[in-house]
Amino acid sequence: MKSKHTFRLSPEVASQLAEMAIRRRVSQAEVVEAALVSFLSPDGSERMEAALSRRIDRVVRQLELLDRSVEVGNEALALFVRSWLTANPPLPDAASAAAQAKGKDRYDSFVQALSRRLDGKERLAG
Repeated sequence: MKSKHTFRLSPEVASQLAEMAIRRRVSQAEVVEAALVSFLSPDGSERMEAALSRRIDRVVRQLELLDRSVEVGNEALALFVRSWLTANPPLPDAASAAAQAKGKDRYDSFVQALSRRLDGKERLAG
């Protein structure tokens, strides 16, 4: 149900209202109602600021999750390295050169496997 209002307009504004209603093929009352709704609603800059604020909040939450994931990964790697170094005694000098050569080959294989996994969709975590 709509309520009736009476108000006075200057001749210039009344003319613009009539022209707009003709161009839009709607009644003058509909033009006035749309103009009032637009005027009474938050302005464009406030809406844009609110939307930008929501987007920034979402990005901040995503960065916090990413930061947490990196922290977990770093701690897991550090724990593994500490456990490995504790469990594996140092090699005697005679076996050091052969172990380094074998270690280089194994590391190269590891890097290649890691590269393949990162290029594909298959992941151990996530």
